[in-house]
Amino acid sequence: MYNQMLIVVGDTGSGKTTQMTQYLAEEGFANNGRIGCTQPRRVAAMSVAKRVAEEVGCRVGQEVGYTIRFEDCTSPETRIKYMTDGMLLRECLIDPEMSQYSVVILDEAHERTISTDVLFGLLKRAAKKRPDLKLIITSATLDADKFATYFNNCPIFTIPGRTYPVEVLYTKDPESDYLDAALITVMQIHLSEPPGDILLFLTGQEEIDTASEILFERMKALGSDVPELIILPVYSALPSEMQSRIFDPAPPGSRKVVIATNIAETSITIDGVYYVIDPGFVKQNKWDAKLGMDSLVVVPISQAAARQRAGRAGRTGPGKCYRLYTETAYRNEMLPSTIPEIQLLNLSMTVLTLKAMGINDLLHFDFMDPPPENNLIQALEQLYALQALDDEGLLTRLGRKMAEFPLEPQLSKMLIQSVDLGCSEEILTIVAMLTAQNVFYRPKEKQAQADQKKAKFHQPEGDHLTLLTVYNGWKGSKFSSVWCFDNFIQARSMKRAQDVRKQLLGIMDR
Repeated sequence: MYNQMLIVVGDTGSGKTTQMTQYLAEEGFANNGRIGCTQPRRVAAMSVAKRVAEEVGCRVGQEVGYTIRFEDCTSPETRIKYMTDGMLLRECLIDPEMSQYSVVILDEAHERTISTDVLFGLLKRAAKKRPDLKLIITSATLDADKFATYFNNCPIFTIPGRTYPVEVLYTKDPESDYLDAALITVMQIHLSEPPGDILLFLTGQEEIDTASEILFERMKALGSDVPELIILPVYSALPSEMQSRIFDPAPPGSRKVVIATNIAETSITIDGVYYVIDPGFVKQNKWDAKLGMDSLVVVPISQAAARQRAGRAGRTGPGKCYRLYTETAYRNEMLPSTIPEIQLLNLSMTVLTLKAMGINDLLHFDFMDPPPENNLIQALEQLYALQALDDEGLLTRLGRKMAEFPLEPQLSKMLIQSVDLGCSEEILTIVAMLTAQNVFYRPKEKQAQADQKKAKFHQPEGDHLTLLTVYNGWKGSKFSSVWCFDNFIQARSMKRAQDVRKQLLGIMDR
């Protein structure tokens, strides 16, 4: 590598994420520093690290490890480290020159999460100070020229992926109910198309669970003459042993259908998929400045995302992509590429991190796509209201403490204040429970029972104290999984909350 920076463009599944790190390690780049590789999603960082550890022939956490928020699975001998982009951003806070890394790979850069966009600017800066630091920015389909221009006109390297032709089929008229249309399409493919797995993209957990349920019932109604259809849901809140099942090949004579969120668009590659069903929607997190809160809205995907989805069908042989929208909708109603998160979301956490790194002039920070000035000003105002910034807009001592927590500024301020108010035990638990998602489990067939059990925990003062009651109940049962099972509580979420609590306690002690 004679170039300090390099853009690598390659189709998903060409081995960018899993192989490049190993080649670099074999070339000796890991001898005087780690090789770091960022992923936009938790699930991806974990599953990729597992896979690479298997290939290298070590346990996860030895030569190959991963770090995600509130979970560090690395050791002093780790040479290849996968992590979420948010974690690298936190490391950058402590060590702006990235001194423990010899190569940093920003993977899936086209996803353009807030952390990735901030890292672009910070790593570009670090590379100026450290000529020995190598940067690789990789991505599936994207306007690589824009990236290359931003990174000092660095060269672009294209990896040809082995992709097969994919036949794209549109609907004649717009669909009124895309979920129903999608399920009918799954049945049609299963009953009339040659063997090959199906990948269906839906927007979120509830929709995926509903779809799996309905499909299961419809298959049961057809009786035993029809070949088996194995239904596999995938979303980030799913227990990890369920997630790994999606990679197992379907037994002979049966077909699997993977029902996934847009995580299967780029972050994970499932072999054996010949049919993709794309209803054309995705859930997008958007900051509403008037309301002052985030909202998760279902929006049409971009053309780039639609191409990406279709490409998933051509990995192992020629495939088909069923788009449940019209061709004119694709051409005229979809944006050419996805809007970067940094232009949509609340920036207060990002601003706090940058201020803590000594970057005070945010309006002139080298963003690839600068966020709207309003959003920046609003973030500054919010931090000022939380007393993290003073009248000059500089970081206060409180602000510096807040920046040490990997939490939203409101939560970190609450934690710090709780010490003076003598309630940090409770507040710690509440914050930990808020970061663990999906505490209550409400299976379709036992909803009434689940609701009764949940009602026992209800506190008139609101959800936060309800969560505290749940944690204390679990603690009272000596953290037993049986107790969770009996009370329709997700044991995995509780364990996560417990880990988070320990880590936050560690930061507070410090």
